[in-house]
Amino acid sequence: MNRSSRRDILRLGLFTSLAAGAARASTAAADRPAGAASGLLVRSTRPLDLETPVSAFTEELTPNELFFVRSHFGAPAIDPAGYGFRVEGMVDRPRELTLADLRKLPRTSAAAVLQCAGNGRALFKPRVAGAQWERGAVGQALWGGVRLADVLKIAGVQGGAKWVTFLPGDHPMAEKVPPFLRSIPLSKAGDDVLLAWEMNRVPLPPLHGAPLRAIVPGWAGAHWVKWLRGIRVDDQEDKGFYMQTAYKFPTAPLAPGATPGEMKSVTTLGVKSLIARPLEGAVLRPGAARVQGVAFGGTGPIARLEVSLDGGATWREARLDRPRDAFAWQRFRYAWDARPGLYTVRPRATDTAGETQPAEPRWNPGGYLYNAWDAVRCEVRA
Repeated sequence: MNRSSRRDILRLGLFTSLAAGAARASTAAADRPAGAASGLLVRSTRPLDLETPVSAFTEELTPNELFFVRSHFGAPAIDPAGYGFRVEGMVDRPRELTLADLRKLPRTSAAAVLQCAGNGRALFKPRVAGAQWERGAVGQALWGGVRLADVLKIAGVQGGAKWVTFLPGDHPMAEKVPPFLRSIPLSKAGDDVLLAWEMNRVPLPPLHGAPLRAIVPGWAGAHWVKWLRGIRVDDQEDKGFYMQTAYKFPTAPLAPGATPGEMKSVTTLGVKSLIARPLEGAVLRPGAARVQGVAFGGTGPIARLEVSLDGGATWREARLDRPRDAFAWQRFRYAWDARPGLYTVRPRATDTAGETQPAEPRWNPGGYLYNAWDAVRCEVRA
C-alpha cells in the first residue's frame, strides 16, 4: 500500500469516527449552557462540516470542542517532527522553517472571529447550492502564534511582489480536483495576519489546522487556510480555481436568477449580529428576561447594538461589551420586562465606520456573506 492510500484510509477513518460522534452528540438539547456537551450540528460528513449551536455564542471564546468545522478535502496526516514550513517565490532568502524555528520569533496572540464565507447560506431565498450552513458556521478563539510579517521579514520580500499565497497540506482525493490555494494582498499579509499553532491557549486541534494555520482577522474564513505547508510570494494572485472562480461576489446588486456581471473576491466580513438567548421557539415566563448574543464585522469595532421585540418596527439600545481586540466580536445584553405574548426578536449592529446591518441579505449565487437581521421567535406565557 502506498503512502497516499494509507493517508486516505486514515483520513476516512477520522471522518467516520468524528462524524458518528458528532451525530450522536447533536441529539442533545441545544439549550444547554455553552461548554456543555450540547453537540455540533452535522451538515456534511464528506467533507466534514460541523456547525456550532447558537447557544454557545454567549461566551467570549467559543470552546474548541464546540467550534464549527469546515473541510474541503479532509485533515491530512502531518508528522510534527518532520514538519517544514517553506517560504518561496519572490523572496531574497527562500527557506524552510521548522516549528522550532517559528517559535523563536516574537510570539503574539489575538482574539478574532472566524466565519465561513457561506455562513447563513441556508437562509437565502431562493435556495443557493452549497453547504447549507444556518447561523453557526462562526466562532471566536484566542489564536496564538507569530506574525506573518515577521516571517516575510526573515525571507526578504523582493520589489514588485504584491501577493502571498497560502500553501495547504491537504490534498484532493481526485486528480482532477484543484488544490485549495488562496492568496491575500501583501499589504494585508504584512498587517495583522498570524500563523497560529495555538487555539484558546492549547495546541491547535487537527481538525482546525494543526500544526499551523493562517489567521486573517476581519476576512472571511476562506482565507484562513489550514494545515499550512508554506507560502509563496508573487506579483499576482494564484491562477487556480479557488481564486479565479470560487468565492466570488457580484460588485453590483443582483436579482435571483440574473446573470452576474463583474465579480470580486470575497474578503471583508460585513457587519453582523446573532442572538444566542432566547433560542428559537423558547417559552419564557413573564418578568425579567434577557436577550444575549454577539456582534462583529470586518472593518472595525461595533459602536451600537439595538434590539427589536416586534420584528423590527421599533428598536431599543442594548448594552455592548468593549472589543477584546480589533477584530473580536462583542457580546451584547438587553434586559426587558417580558409580558405575555408572541415576540420576534431581532438585533441590529452598527460599526464605528457607520455601516449598519441590513434588514435583508444581498442575494448572490454563491450564498456568501449573509448578514441580514437575525430573527428569533419566542413566547412569553404566564
